[in-house]
This record gives sequence, structure tokens and C-alpha cells, in this order.
Amino acid sequence: MRRWTVAEVDGEFTAFVNERGAALLRVAYALAGSQHAAEDLLQNALAKAYVRWPRIHGDAEPYVKRILYHDQVSGWRRRARRAEVPVAELPERPAAGDDSDLRLLVRDALRTLPPRQRAVLTLRYLEDLSVEQTAALLGCRPGTVASQSTKALARLRKLVPGLDGLTNRTEVTR
Repeated sequence: MRRWTVAEVDGEFTAFVNERGAALLRVAYALAGSQHAAEDLLQNALAKAYVRWPRIHGDAEPYVKRILYHDQVSGWRRRARRAEVPVAELPERPAAGDDSDLRLLVRDALRTLPPRQRAVLTLRYLEDLSVEQTAALLGCRPGTVASQSTKALARLRKLVPGLDGLTNRTEVTR
């Protein structure tokens, strides 16, 4: 086994973060739903990857993404054990209108999905992975990925009425 110097690890890791950090942050944002949570999620994943950096062989990006997905789901499990904090009034929802309003509605709707469903949608549609690749990355069966994807899309269509017309139009142009 090759011995790494601290300078080599630091240099290679820093180059990786500089090159792939923005793309990893986009994935973390899609999973976490907010900029602060995404930055925390990515920082934690990079800290874990740094510790194991000399043992990561080949492309490190899939390794870091797997940490992101697993940490997000684990965080959801921890939060599920905490008590919910009720609020007096629900926040106002923007009315569907131009694309920015629709994007905000979709973002808010994605935040309501369970982390597993959000991870499936992120992998399938943002990362453009197959059902089999998504299942392998999440450590579940392809049937689970398909059912989680179907449930998540149905929930999104219910929460964002304008999404159905948009997805049908997108499918036609593909």
C-alpha cells in the first residue's frame, strides 16, 4: 500500500473540491432543500471523504455522493425522533404563474417529500441515473426505486398542479 504525505493528500483533495465542489453542492441542495443545510451536508461528506482519501481509489465523486445520500437519509431518521414544532399560521404559498413561481412551488413540494423519495428523484432526474444504478447507490432493490419514484412524482403532481402539464410537455420533447 502506498504511503501518502499530508501535502499530497491536501493537494489532491483540494483539487478535487475545487473541481467538483459546485456540482456536489447542487446535489446536496437538491437533497437538503436549503442552502445552509446543503452546505452543512456537503461539508460533513467532504470531512468524511478527507479522512479516507488515501483509500479512495479511482473517481472520488461517486464516493462523496454516496456519503451525501446516506447522511441525508440518516439525518431524516434522527429528526423523525424529535418532536414536531407547531406554528400558529401556515406560510403563504406563491400563486402559480411564471416559471420562477413554478420553480419555487416545486422546491417547496420537494422539501415535503421524505428524504428517501427526494434522494431517488435527485439520482434519477438530476443525476440522470438508471433505476439499477440508483438502487445500487442507495442499497435497495430496483423495485423500491421505481415505487419511491412513482410515489414521489404523484405527490409532486398533487402539490404542484402546474407540474403535470409541464412534465407532459417535457416528455413529448425528449
